[in-house]
Amino acid sequence: MTSTPQDQTQTNTPFIILISAIAAIGGFLFGYDSGVINGTVDGLKDAFHSDSLLTGFNVASTLLGCAIGAFLAGNLADKFGRRPILIFSALLFAVSAWGAGISHSSLEFIIFRVMGGFAVGAASVLCPAYISEVTPARYRGAMSSVQQIAIISGLFFSFLSNYAIAHKAGSSLGIFAWGIPAWRWMFWVQLIPSLTFFVALLFIPESPRYLLAVGRDAIASGVLTRLFGAHEAGEKVREIQASLNTEHPPKLSDILGSGLLGIRPIVWVGIGLAVLQQFVGINVVFYYGSVLWQSAGFSESDSLLINVISGGVSIGACIVTILVIDRIGRKPLLLIGSIGMALTLGAMAWVFASAGKSVDGHLHLVGSAGPIALVAANLYVIFFNLSWGPVMWVMLGEMFPNQIRGSALAISGLAQWLANFAITITFPMLLSGIGLGGAYGLYAFFAIVSVIFVLKCIHETKGMELEQMQG
Repeated sequence: MTSTPQDQTQTNTPFIILISAIAAIGGFLFGYDSGVINGTVDGLKDAFHSDSLLTGFNVASTLLGCAIGAFLAGNLADKFGRRPILIFSALLFAVSAWGAGISHSSLEFIIFRVMGGFAVGAASVLCPAYISEVTPARYRGAMSSVQQIAIISGLFFSFLSNYAIAHKAGSSLGIFAWGIPAWRWMFWVQLIPSLTFFVALLFIPESPRYLLAVGRDAIASGVLTRLFGAHEAGEKVREIQASLNTEHPPKLSDILGSGLLGIRPIVWVGIGLAVLQQFVGINVVFYYGSVLWQSAGFSESDSLLINVISGGVSIGACIVTILVIDRIGRKPLLLIGSIGMALTLGAMAWVFASAGKSVDGHLHLVGSAGPIALVAANLYVIFFNLSWGPVMWVMLGEMFPNQIRGSALAISGLAQWLANFAITITFPMLLSGIGLGGAYGLYAFFAIVSVIFVLKCIHETKGMELEQMQG
């Protein structure tokens, strides 16, 4: 259905923006929870007397919860609704933040971090899905792209909070307030956005598409009327009902079809998007950025400042995406990003592969190699956040038919977090085995693969209503 000017005047845009912004707090917590651990590593080692292997597992344990949460959340949301699962996730964020701060053993800490990981995984798939289900097609891409800005903002504020607390206490091991070490307070700060998220979620409506899927037609019609006006609400009810299987509510087996391994082709496209977003190595640049910059000849202080600048550049690139995604479409942005990442990662691979080691055995870039690596890495971050960073979440939230959206998101979300885990744990091995040049060469290869994937597998969804999605 094409919206008329009259329909557009009835659309309650301020309310849609408000509830989308509330849902995006889940993305903020996603980023915050991912970043807060970086400032607490020394505190964890000291408090739990753990070796490097156990400390590494303490840090990575949240990814286990992320994978489980992403997989379960889609199916749970089809059974109980998007809003209740998001509310439960908000509570888990708060419990995890509090529990991680009071832990006195690695086992206790890991349990709370896995709980937090479940919340991150759930938020990562449900927040963009909810936004896409309450937003008009004409600016759905822009609103869904806010998720990536929220994630980066959460990362940025976790770094800023960690820095401020550590600076006040002298270090993460120092005493911050009431005789309690700083690293524990770093986790407790997350209680503020977690509880804000919980309270705000109590005031947003359930997704009307979920309500219609479970037969709560009257409530769904009321929500659609509040969102789009009475005239368009009636049309929407009929369109959504026509897109659903009237024989049964959505379930996991709906993803089965004639594709590879008996799974619908559109689900494989979602898995491909999720995996390739991680296989281009973005987390390596974020997590190991200061090591890269120091090897390029920058001081530790300058390296940390460059990371902050990279965060600002990332937010700027996402803002550009918000402004253009509903004008030029999803596929062109993905293609531009893939080509840009392939070129910049290729440049970084060449620089680091040709760099020599100094007498102390550490990698050092000399001459023009340092500035080239710096420019290439920042351009890579720009291309990623202009394209695959936000656009993957946009497409996963909108590309699946109503009947399979929850189940397809569950599978895609699981794939995304498993790919995240694989990239995170293999980078140190790649570093010692084939070096930075080889590692970035591998990521450049996957960026080239993503170009082919976009050209062959991605179909444009710009301006399409969710009821028009095929699969």
